[in-house]
Amino acid sequence: MRERVSSLSDEPGFSRAPMTADQVEYLIATAARAPSIHNTQPWRFHASEYSIEVFADPGRKLRVDPLGRELLISCGAALFGLRLGIRSLGYMPVFELLPDPARLRLIARVSLGKPEPMNAAERKILEALPHRHTHRGPFAPGGLPAGLLAGLQHDALAEGATLALMDRTHAYERLADIATAVTRRQDLDPKARADMRDWTRDPASHARDGVPSSAFTAADDRHRGRLPQRDFDLGRGLGLVDTGGPTPAATAVLLTPGDGRGDWLCAGQALHHVLAHAASRWVFASMHTQPLEAAAIRELIRDRLALPGAPQMILQLGPARTTSVTARRPPSELLEP
Repeated sequence: MRERVSSLSDEPGFSRAPMTADQVEYLIATAARAPSIHNTQPWRFHASEYSIEVFADPGRKLRVDPLGRELLISCGAALFGLRLGIRSLGYMPVFELLPDPARLRLIARVSLGKPEPMNAAERKILEALPHRHTHRGPFAPGGLPAGLLAGLQHDALAEGATLALMDRTHAYERLADIATAVTRRQDLDPKARADMRDWTRDPASHARDGVPSSAFTAADDRHRGRLPQRDFDLGRGLGLVDTGGPTPAATAVLLTPGDGRGDWLCAGQALHHVLAHAASRWVFASMHTQPLEAAAIRELIRDRLALPGAPQMILQLGPARTTSVTARRPPSELLEP
């Protein structure tokens, strides 16, 4: 999916097609299926006749994310979902990233470009959105479908990012050593614990955001070949998800050329593209953001693993035939006045 990034007014063949209220609701609902840190869903939208603006919602930013890096990665993922929704309407999306330096919350402005039917590959990705999820449980046995990893790397490149595979034992071991040390230390950080308290839900909750208790891993989630996951349970004894079973089929690091706001938005779009494509083949990912929260650790991982870019997300991929999709807020709650 290689849409152009350009000025809306300068786009050749720009359709100037208006969007109906039903189309706007559909597009926002599609964008809102994106993955987000702690399922915070930190995005809002403003719709006009010819465009939809995507805004970051700073009220949903984590305490451990003072620069808004993880918030912008999440919003970038929502932007990819919005683009995919426009493709399903039979248009190319035309979008500008960070179009107004005076409005830092405004991350993108998106409109309908020239008419072009959705292709079969895009249709499969769209159909996978309802069951795409962050996978915290055991993977099924077996490897990945033939050619999928190469396809996922192509997806990342199409969004201006790189999906680097940790396919050598020593590279994975270096990554695991750093991730384990950082994760265990950050699990004790008061700000991180407060974030997890705010964004985890008990079994009786009807909230449409946050991490449900059904997704908490058991207290001891250390298994061979599996990177440590966040301790969402926080000693409450609610975690039931076992992360045992077969080892992940692949471990990868999502990279961007730089480490600024535009790169974080790029990372989010690439992340959602990769995850949705994988889900279309019933392959899912456990995502590891905790080791990358500090710029110094991102730089350390980049240097130790000789990576050709700034690490933004660590993924462990494997097949699974069950899903546990988290709830999403309705479009009516996401609209800016």
